[in-house]
Amino acid sequence: MTGDHQTAALVLFSTFVAVTLGITTWVGRHRQGSAEEFYAGGRLFSPMENGFAISGDYMSAASFLGISGLIALYGYDGMLYSVGFLVAWLVVLFLVAELVRNCGRFTLADVVAARMRERPVRIAAGTSSVTVSVLYLVAQMVGAGSLVALLLGGTTEAARTWTVIGVGALMVIYVSLGGMRATTWIQIVKAVLLLGGTVALTTLVLVRFHGDVDRLLRTAAERSGHGEAFLAPGLAYGGDWVSRFDFISLGLALVLGTAGLPHILSRFYTVPTARAARRSVVWSIGLIGGFYLMTIVLGFGAAALVGPDAVRASNAAGNTAVPLLALDLGGGAESTGGTVLFAVVAAVAFATILAVVAGITLASSASVAHDLYASLRRRHSEPRSEVAVARVAAVGIGAVAIGLGLLARDLNVAFLVGLAFAVAASANLPVLLYSLFWRGFTTRGAVWAVYGGLVPSVLLVLLSPVVSGSPQSLFPDLDFQYFPLQNPGLVSIPLGFVAGWLGTVTSPEVPDEARHAETEVRSLTGAGAV
Repeated sequence: MTGDHQTAALVLFSTFVAVTLGITTWVGRHRQGSAEEFYAGGRLFSPMENGFAISGDYMSAASFLGISGLIALYGYDGMLYSVGFLVAWLVVLFLVAELVRNCGRFTLADVVAARMRERPVRIAAGTSSVTVSVLYLVAQMVGAGSLVALLLGGTTEAARTWTVIGVGALMVIYVSLGGMRATTWIQIVKAVLLLGGTVALTTLVLVRFHGDVDRLLRTAAERSGHGEAFLAPGLAYGGDWVSRFDFISLGLALVLGTAGLPHILSRFYTVPTARAARRSVVWSIGLIGGFYLMTIVLGFGAAALVGPDAVRASNAAGNTAVPLLALDLGGGAESTGGTVLFAVVAAVAFATILAVVAGITLASSASVAHDLYASLRRRHSEPRSEVAVARVAAVGIGAVAIGLGLLARDLNVAFLVGLAFAVAASANLPVLLYSLFWRGFTTRGAVWAVYGGLVPSVLLVLLSPVVSGSPQSLFPDLDFQYFPLQNPGLVSIPLGFVAGWLGTVTSPEVPDEARHAETEVRSLTGAGAV
């Protein structure tokens, strides 16, 4: 990239960082001492504000950079991510949003622990929440590394390393100083920026083809080198039975995973009532749906105008397709329009990464403090403030995410998020649904459901082609690949449900009918909700 691109993008990005740090400092002056203020922003947000914030939390680097890149490289098969990420919200709307808001206070474990023995359930749910959050964070870090490598005109390891460290440091500052209120406002600002940037790019792509979508698709197919196969299923997932099962596995993980993501569930606690939680989901579905439709246009636009070969040459996983498309739409590498548009897209993508990272870090530090620390603390020891523990946890989680982000820097960000969704759907969704809907569910069932999904999903990822055994693996020189699928969802999600059922039917504990009735009334009516 030329010096002009770098300067313009860095100026725009620095402006966003300055504004968000200003928001954090301003909010930090308000009282952040109480747990409700730190974790839930005082439950003062309106459905529209929360809808924008949920969208900001959900439309991550994976969506903006990763999906468009996969569509540019694989055509139709890349669209599975767009469809899966959107359809998942129907599960959230109908099964989870209102009930979770009524039953919990700050975290997923609150919902489950309402009718179980608290300690074992909180430790299990807290562990799985932190695992999912760290996996999701790694994807954002990889996106940041790819983007800055492109911005600075080279894939120098030092530039990538310092970027990942810088993003980690910023997220710790946002969370520890501003809590949920600052994080929410950062996400609202970012959602507006991202949607604005995506609308502008989509309009420019359609104008380039005079509004003729058919011509756009045909041009993309011709430039891809695959012809009509580019617009049909099977390019990425249709070679053999293993890749077809991988397709089903990924689809399951994407559709069921959203309802188990800790940073999405924690957003329902920032509104005053369950009705407001449901209305905020309706807002977010509208915003997110529009956004994912536009990523499809951007993906095929990148294939048609930039070409899959140029995208691969810049970043093998396709993470830089959208910035390259912006450069082309603006008039090319040497033009002022290209420089400005590229800078805007790069800054928006970076803003996206920072905002999502802040939301995930807050959710995982809440799990550490509210679930793990509160459960593992000795009964008679001096209780430190939960909020103080959460701030320390944010630093530790940041450090782990930085380390793993540097390790996984050559993988596609949408693909990495697919793994996080698989773990969320395997470990968090079974225990959540059983707790809300099964009268006979017991503590042993809850603990088994979490570990029965969490351990197999993480283990299968470690034994899959993602980690070893192929040139694209994390460790290409090693080979301990015993599981053929790249995404474990097809095996690990049913295992989570089976483990929860098995733990319950073999448990000597008698289910507490009275507490279940109380939870059911609270979840459906909101009576007694915090």
